[in-house]
Amino acid sequence: MSTSTNLPPAPVRPAGQERGWLSPDHGTEPALSLLDGLGWTIVDTPEANLHCASPDGRVYVGWLPEDPGAWQRGIVWRVHVRPADAAAWSQEFGIHTPSDSEAVAGFLAALAANPSR
Repeated sequence: MSTSTNLPPAPVRPAGQERGWLSPDHGTEPALSLLDGLGWTIVDTPEANLHCASPDGRVYVGWLPEDPGAWQRGIVWRVHVRPADAAAWSQEFGIHTPSDSEAVAGFLAALAANPSR
């Protein structure tokens, strides 16, 4: 008997209950807990927006659910980085980012793990 080696692998599909992280919840807890634990300054505004700054002042994170300019661009999170030895750069996360705060928390954790940014 001979077997074909050209068969594609069987697809792996997670069970429905394992996909809860795919739904946008627009929460802030994972990201804010991380930043607070890292000693970042976190300031909230009367409009319910949050502005966070790293201890060295080179990274800004904004949670902007009530910022008209952010909503016009379709974003709720903005990260702005000013590295010491490179050009500044930004990353934005939109209103449709799955479970956005967890995605942002993962991004921020990776950013914080690289001190040279």
